Amino acid sequence: MLWVLDLDGVVWLAGRPIPGSPEAVARIRDAGHRVAFVTNNAGPTIGEHADALRRAGVDARPDEVVSSAQAAASLLEPGTTAAAVGGPGVSEALAERGVAVVHPGSGPDAVVVGRAPVLDYDELAAASSAIRGGARFVATNTDATFPTPDGLLPGAGAVIAFLTVSSGVQPTVAGKPHQAVADLVRDRFGPVGIMVGDRLDTDGRFAALIAAPFGLVLTGVTRPDEVPTDPAPAVVGDDLSALTDAVLAGCLQ
Repeated sequence: MLWVLDLDGVVWLAGRPIPGSPEAVARIRDAGHRVAFVTNNAGPTIGEHADALRRAGVDARPDEVVSSAQAAASLLEPGTTAAAVGGPGVSEALAERGVAVVHPGSGPDAVVVGRAPVLDYDELAAASSAIRGGARFVATNTDATFPTPDGLLPGAGAVIAFLTVSSGVQPTVAGKPHQAVADLVRDRFGPVGIMVGDRLDTDGRFAALIAAPFGLVLTGVTRPDEVPTDPAPAVVGDDLSALTDAVLAGCLQ
């Protein structure tokens, strides 16, 4: 069975492993199951994600990681141009797709936007002008918040909102819970046995899109008093370790 795990709020918080999560991933593998990591965090490169997982005590290869940056790049045609507003993961994904990364003021075919911890007003203004001028507006994801050990910080959705308001254009969204990332996961890994995440609006809806049971953990965005009952997740765990034990014990049967 394939387990698809979100990263932020499930495996770690801003790169710091959530207690018990590395051991839970090891138990999943020891039980003979496969693991893939699917994240809406488009900022890091795939290699950086894999390196961070290993530093957190989780055995992971780059080909087991899918990001919303890759999903966004998959929506563009090789040989076109795009401005990248976000971290190096966006530029890497575009380059691997064969899309030339250019300045937003140079007339790009598309503007691809993700979470950007460092924002430049002039760059955002140029990106907004490019979108108003006809460049395709692609969002890696629209997560409003980003969970950290110090609480929730603004996510990619905050940057997307800025450009949506300033350009008057709604973006095409690529990451969870949208079709582009679902296609990437299906093509690379095949059917999904369970999708584990901490957000109902992204991970829960993504599980429904890929026709997989949704496992909700309470170590990220969703609080215990926010667990829905209609539809209810297939399984809820206080953390990934508890959820893993429940699934391996047969709670989904």
